[in-house]
Amino acid sequence: MNDTMIGVDLAKNVFQLHAASMTGHLKYRKKLTRAQFPKFMADQLPSVVVMEACASASHWARELTKLGHEVRLIAPQYVRPFVKRQKNDATDAEAIVIAAQRPEMRFVPPKSEEQQARAALFRARERLVHQRTELVNALRGLLYEFGHTVPQGIRHLKAIEAIVGDSATSLPELVRDECKDLLLQIFEKTTRIEARTKTARKLAETTDTARRLQTMPGVGPMTALAVEAFAPNMGGFRRGRDFAAWLGLVPRQHSSGGRERLGRVSKAGQADIRKLLIIGAMARLTFRGRKSVREGSWLARMLARKPKMLVAIALANRMARQLWAMMTKGEDFRDPVSASAA
Repeated sequence: MNDTMIGVDLAKNVFQLHAASMTGHLKYRKKLTRAQFPKFMADQLPSVVVMEACASASHWARELTKLGHEVRLIAPQYVRPFVKRQKNDATDAEAIVIAAQRPEMRFVPPKSEEQQARAALFRARERLVHQRTELVNALRGLLYEFGHTVPQGIRHLKAIEAIVGDSATSLPELVRDECKDLLLQIFEKTTRIEARTKTARKLAETTDTARRLQTMPGVGPMTALAVEAFAPNMGGFRRGRDFAAWLGLVPRQHSSGGRERLGRVSKAGQADIRKLLIIGAMARLTFRGRKSVREGSWLARMLARKPKMLVAIALANRMARQLWAMMTKGEDFRDPVSASAA
């Protein structure tokens, strides 16, 4: 491996490079077009190449790895403090190298093509759900203007259909036609959502990891798919708490002078997995879900003295730690209470 670290500031058409020795001495700066960049890197001796973990970073990481380079991705928020005075592409590339040479710096593993493909499916489904919610809210708002109130939620769509389809309701014909058009759009979105959900379920059945994750109560195919698509290698976390912190499921600290001050949940990590774990935790706290909670267990004691939402966050944190243990040990879910009783 060459004694050179190359910082690359990625962009759509122009790439800025900053090469330095491992001790920080400048070797060269270059500005390359998108077509020139791979040709130039192919001519370089194998080096450590550092880029911000942003759009197209995983793609270029895979391409540069094929050329023999060692690629490291660094979170943009860790680079920002090292930008000198004015911000431009050259100072950004230099800041990437300076940040990467810190011995305590943490890096982001590049994603594989399969991970990015699963992430694309997950994001497409989420986007369709948001679009359908927008359409339902527009329909509810339109009916409200004419004196018809409908509660929130897709489950009340039948009530909306009944209002629109009833000729006795006092709706102008233009408004009725607009409502019918919105309903058609909602049905179309629902069909596309169901198709992607079906694909996600099939994908969740094809890998041993996804099957293993679904043995945990509160974890379904979408959560398993999200963990596979967005979570890095669990071996990069020393313990389950580190994974929970990466998800943003731990309190934000404001400690000083030896006095520990903990605030609200940080929400500083991967939002998709965090949201699904909280939804799964809330499902376990419903009236039906509480029937499976053993009396005297940790969860039962929490429910007896804490608000439901706080318990859901604490349970999601616990689930994240258990997911880390299951994936690092290659084991199915084991109920801690049952294991201790045995």
